[in-house]
Formats: sequence, C-alpha cells, structure tokens
Amino acid sequence: MKNTTFPTAQDAEAAFYEALEASDLEAMMEVWADDEEIVCIHPGGSRLAGFADVRASWAEIFSGGRRLDVQVSHQVVLGGMMLAVHSVRESIAVKGEKRAAVPVSATNAYMRTGNGWRMILHHASPAPQGATQQRPAEPETPRVLH
Repeated sequence: MKNTTFPTAQDAEAAFYEALEASDLEAMMEVWADDEEIVCIHPGGSRLAGFADVRASWAEIFSGGRRLDVQVSHQVVLGGMMLAVHSVRESIAVKGEKRAAVPVSATNAYMRTGNGWRMILHHASPAPQGATQQRPAEPETPRVLH
C-alpha cells in the first residue's frame, strides 16, 4: 500500500520529477503503480516491465550519487477520468557540472487508482540538439486537449 495519495495526474508528475532531481528511490517508487504492467524506457535503454525491474533501474541510476537538474517544458496533456498521458520536453543537467543540458522527449502515463493517480509508463528518448524550442514558450499551465 502506498503512503502518498496524488489527487491529480499533475501532482503525481510533480512528485516524479522531484524524486528524480533528489535521486530519492523511495519517493520515485511511491509515484509508480504497484503493478506488473508498468513500463519504463530510459533514454537509449531497453524496455523494462514490472515493478521490480523498474525499481532496479532507478536504483542503478540513483546509485551514482549525482544529482540532476531537470527542467520540464512544452507539456501537452491528454486526459480522461481514469487515464492521463503527458508529453513533455525534459532538459537534464548534472548539478555542479558545466556540460550543457541534454534535451529529452518524454511520455508519462498515469492511471487513476483507488489510492490516487499513479505512473504506469515513462518513456524517454534523446531529442535532437536544438529541438527543445519547436514552438514558442507556453504559459506555466499545461495545455489540455479534449
């Protein structure tokens, strides 16, 4: 049973990125559904299915001790009563390093459960350099398509 309830998919997504930046495995897995049907694909990685494999992948990523700075933009939300899909641009940099941020395109899917919204899919792929601004910057609120 999860300790945290996310009242909206947007709340779950905020918690996902907070856990990613903090390299906090327990907070990260709190966002994910306790389900063997969950899927995670890291940039350049293989498809991971099931809670144990997804958890192991995040544990490995966080084991390096590096902290990330993740900026999320260009969010497009498709949602209904039980399912929400967010398409975002991530700009990821390692805190304390002078290397340029890496652009990533990501799709995050959330399902409404009896204990709030939970992530069921995170699929991230490298985006072409310079592709982070395909259209003008949008306001802070996500664009919702019906």
